[in-house]
Amino acid sequence: MTWTTLNPWIAAPEIFLLCAALFILLADLFISDEKKQISYGLTLAAIAGSALLLIETWQPAARSGFNGMFVADALSQLAKLGMLLGVELVLIYGRGYALARGLFKGELFTLSLFALIGMMVMASSTNFVTLYVGLELLSLSLYTLVAMQRESVRASEAAMKYFVLGALASGLLLYGMSMVYGATSSLDITVIAHHIAAQQSNNLLALFGLVFIVTGIGFKLGAVPFHMWVPDVYDGAPTLLTQLIGSAPKLAAFAFMFRLLAEALAGFQPDWSSMLTVLAILSLVVGNVAAIAQTSLKRMLAYSTISHMGFLLLGMLSGNSVGYAASFFYAMTYMLTAAAGFGMIMLLSRKGFESDQIADFKGLAKRSPWFAAMMLMVMFSMAGIPVFVGFFAKLAVLKAVIGMGMVWLAIFAVACSLIGAFYYLRVVKVMYFDAPESHAPIEANFDFRFLLSINCLLLLGLGLAPESLLTVLAEAVQHSLPIL
Repeated sequence: MTWTTLNPWIAAPEIFLLCAALFILLADLFISDEKKQISYGLTLAAIAGSALLLIETWQPAARSGFNGMFVADALSQLAKLGMLLGVELVLIYGRGYALARGLFKGELFTLSLFALIGMMVMASSTNFVTLYVGLELLSLSLYTLVAMQRESVRASEAAMKYFVLGALASGLLLYGMSMVYGATSSLDITVIAHHIAAQQSNNLLALFGLVFIVTGIGFKLGAVPFHMWVPDVYDGAPTLLTQLIGSAPKLAAFAFMFRLLAEALAGFQPDWSSMLTVLAILSLVVGNVAAIAQTSLKRMLAYSTISHMGFLLLGMLSGNSVGYAASFFYAMTYMLTAAAGFGMIMLLSRKGFESDQIADFKGLAKRSPWFAAMMLMVMFSMAGIPVFVGFFAKLAVLKAVIGMGMVWLAIFAVACSLIGAFYYLRVVKVMYFDAPESHAPIEANFDFRFLLSINCLLLLGLGLAPESLLTVLAEAVQHSLPIL
């Protein structure tokens, strides 16, 4: 490996973030509990610095490095920007929440950074080894973060379920990758794609590997029937960490799926499309129907996430750039919407009280008309009601499905969305038509209130001009697709 093939500059954002995480890890040992704001400030600065480096090193053309194991292309760069924004929002929204619950520690900051590095590596990986390393760095960091609230039985139980099922899924994914390696004699995504296209691989063995790979992807997305961990982890983890699990990692999961299916295994597109169709249908049905029965807002959002991942899969199964762009757009906009939704839960929470029940939002319009309107925007966007961005994200996916000639599947997805609208509108009804059960003041820092308001208003702003973002993401996907 020469310096030219190494080309470490393309990974400058990740290298900077890793060095910053190690520095914060060491510096935090000498910072007292009363001065953890220093570690917090350094963490936010590290994420902002990585974003600036990403923008500074941005180039339209794809560049590879580390002997072809890492790529900086338009898709990875845009996905990383979304991930950096998502984690930054988690830390800003969760500061007061973490302080009130004893979670404002160096472990929270460093593990969040390591999880972010894992996501970014996943987005740029062009080799099965780096893909798996990035995935495990993200997964292990999240397992540990969920278990941070050690005195909470629910959090410990959620962490154990997440770890056991996650380890099983990782094992299945690794087994599938090893089968593809055996079938193609390569771990490089581009080489694998060429061998499959040129019929120079053992297709039977590769197809067996594909089954295990789709299983692993299904778990990471929380798609049915691999969704068992989602409601328990979302409900049991502190809301701060639920937001972290439910926002930026969805972008990483899309990038991971894109690298494996759309690039490496593009030659088996009819096979994995049929598998994703089944996962999407089951996710849409189970997610929407189960969410209706929930009284916990976090569990409702968990089942809602399952249904949203069904829509994400609908875009991917199209097997073309239009569908991939629709899925990318869906993942990006869902990250913003989920961040705002969990941010609202933390806004109403206070020390000794978790505002995680739907009933806790009763009469919010009387307590705070502004934040009731913000939560309304979140619910309307998730339900896919015009003119919010969630509507256009679903519309883009449905157009891709119809473009494949699968009109029946698009109609089915619309019907499931109508079911989902019920439980989202129920939250709006509770806020505006029920009497408040608590008149406690809403306490939050100005930066939290301001950023959460901007986040919610962005759902409306992107809905008024969705083509601007969708066009950029579509071009990124087009330039990242392999030419076989």
